[in-house]
Amino acid sequence: MLDRFRTHLADSQLIPPGSRVLVGYSGGADSTALLHLLAKSGVDCVAAHLHHGQREEAESELENCRSFADQLGVPFAAGRANVPLMAEEMGIGLEEAGRKARYSFFTEASFRLSCDLIATAHTRSDQVETILFNLARGTGIHGLGGIPERRDNIVRPLLPFSREETQSYCQQNQFWTHDDPANGDLNFSRARIRHRVIGELRQINPAFDQSIIRLSAIAREEDEFLNGMAASALEQSEVDINGDLKFLTEDVEIRMDRARLAHFPPPLIKRGIRLATEVLGGALDYEQTHIVYTNLVEGTKGSVSSEGGEVVVEWDDKVVDFRRLSVSTPFRHTLTIPGETMSDEFGWQIDADLTLSPTTRPSRGDMETWLDADKVHGALYFRSAKQGDVMQPLGFHGRRKLSDILSEAKLTIAARSRIPIVCDMVGPLWIPGICLGERAAPNADTTRAFHLRFGPIRG
Repeated sequence: MLDRFRTHLADSQLIPPGSRVLVGYSGGADSTALLHLLAKSGVDCVAAHLHHGQREEAESELENCRSFADQLGVPFAAGRANVPLMAEEMGIGLEEAGRKARYSFFTEASFRLSCDLIATAHTRSDQVETILFNLARGTGIHGLGGIPERRDNIVRPLLPFSREETQSYCQQNQFWTHDDPANGDLNFSRARIRHRVIGELRQINPAFDQSIIRLSAIAREEDEFLNGMAASALEQSEVDINGDLKFLTEDVEIRMDRARLAHFPPPLIKRGIRLATEVLGGALDYEQTHIVYTNLVEGTKGSVSSEGGEVVVEWDDKVVDFRRLSVSTPFRHTLTIPGETMSDEFGWQIDADLTLSPTTRPSRGDMETWLDADKVHGALYFRSAKQGDVMQPLGFHGRRKLSDILSEAKLTIAARSRIPIVCDMVGPLWIPGICLGERAAPNADTTRAFHLRFGPIRG
């Protein structure tokens, strides 16, 4: 098995040379085999074991795992979680709570220990069970694809191998392993599939496992193709929002032209609706997708919140808006002069320096401006817009509410909450791309000026 495993790593390039890999190590045969195979293949590993807080023997299992990692010369990272309490507080089953706890621990430990990848010990047998589980719950093509070999920084090097192979590998090498009692507990859905369903299906077709794996390969290929087609449909239907300031909210909102999107075939529309929601961190189930699709085609008005309520989809007879609800919190920071002030959260930066008088007269809506340094009171800083903010726009008589200025600029609510308002101790001076205040605008008598440039973070 070691030779075939090394060949698989070389052919798949799943783990690039020089990578440090955090291995999810429970002490079961699958994860024990994975840890040993990776270590013997020369991969720089860290063994990560999570105590789930469910069984008394888990303490001794943790120490046995630590001992095995020590024998391999592999660093060992242990974590603890109260999975039953998590399940109760989150209103989910023990299986799901355990999965969330593990991946949360793996993510934290991989960051802390400078690991490039996280490797889990899912096998071909897990793949078959997962696809059947998805079928039982109700799934589309994506669910038939099963467990991906790689998703983001998570890799599954054992997917070409069966559970029987990992168990045999551990037995031949006389490794200590333990079997989680939950694997045989028929109260758990996966255990029922493993012990009651798969055996019956193998009676119908002895090559059932291979058939399911073939199905998953076909489904993944077609799913990827359809995703590409749906993405193209979204691109052709997208409507620009916030003008030159669109980079402010590209990660939290998307707008589509309803008529253009409705022109595409139904499968692409539905898939596009789900993809747009997923891009913003939400998920729509079958019924929610059907509601959006039906109303979109009919041109009616309405809205749907994604599972968990993090993303809302709103539509009328002209547009379809996808919007993440938790956009930002109020902010306030000093402006670096001279230098660059960046917001990694919002994706923008302000370049600032002190110069002689400006070479050109700034306009109200420019992304670049000058402020007369002698008219600025105190240090310059930037903050989010506040209720009650007022400013006298350049060339105007009298002051105006910033809320009215931002609304007339047709900025979305998300953009209004993210755009930085450059201020001095008296109040607002500049809204990048929207409005320059009269109070500190340079003139022919200006001898010193703050030169400010606003735009997306440069790569």
